[in-house]
Amino acid sequence: MQKYEKYPQLNFPRVTLRCRRGATEGEVEVFVPLRGWLVLTPEEWVRRHVVAHLTERMGVPPTSISEEHPVLLNGQHQRADIVVYGPDSKPWLLVECKAPDVAIDDQVVAQAVRYNSVVGAAQIMVTNGLETRVFDAVAPR
Repeated sequence: MQKYEKYPQLNFPRVTLRCRRGATEGEVEVFVPLRGWLVLTPEEWVRRHVVAHLTERMGVPPTSISEEHPVLLNGQHQRADIVVYGPDSKPWLLVECKAPDVAIDDQVVAQAVRYNSVVGAAQIMVTNGLETRVFDAVAPR
């Protein structure tokens, strides 16, 4: 029996995760290199699939991926879920992950666009693991 069976099958290839029981009853933690043990929330479930897809299927080096990337937006500290850097060390892709039960609507896209106004990635991806949208970012003038 998988420890993460309560999470839905996503529209990404299956991943193998290193998991353990969390501190709270029914909680599952997942090991993330460079970040340690994290609670496996529905959003983290999606993020783990996206990172695995980027590294295992698209050949992105793990060292080119920044998770929970800090973004200072209007004086507020925010975090972009994933920022992928290209070979030129410039942001190539900003990814905003949502839980599978969160609709990918205009608000989610607007959030990613706001983050990208600071990050400056060439492309933006928003996903809940079931629906994924990718956009070319508008270059700042």
